[in-house]
Amino acid sequence: MTVQDLPAVNASLNALSGILLLIGYALIRARRIEQHRRCMLAAFAASTAFLVCYIVYHAQVGSVRFTREGLVRPVYFTILVTHVILAAAVVPLALVTISRGLQARFPQHVRIARWAFPIWLYVSVTGVLVYVLLYQPTWII
Repeated sequence: MTVQDLPAVNASLNALSGILLLIGYALIRARRIEQHRRCMLAAFAASTAFLVCYIVYHAQVGSVRFTREGLVRPVYFTILVTHVILAAAVVPLALVTISRGLQARFPQHVRIARWAFPIWLYVSVTGVLVYVLLYQPTWII
């Protein structure tokens, strides 16, 4: 594996996090609390691994310019800007949510999780979209 492989690894970690978040949501709806907890911790681990890979990649490579033109350009930058802003917002939300869940402070956990879950899911999904639009430009015209 080289540093050039990290964007694909990052997209995979974002996809994995999104899938784990959806499974965790289904588990809590089914009142399978212990399985929900494990799934959400796995999603947090995937997101943490993503963040480490992202930092390593950009420390080695720097910024990668989006060179495509046309309608895809404003779509990409809209996704990117919302992704970055919400990614910064979800980090403390996820930390507080996980902390309260592990401490069995469930009413407080749920109050934050109602906000953290959709934001975290959006960040995971848009992370994959950013990768596809930036690194796989032939996939989308």
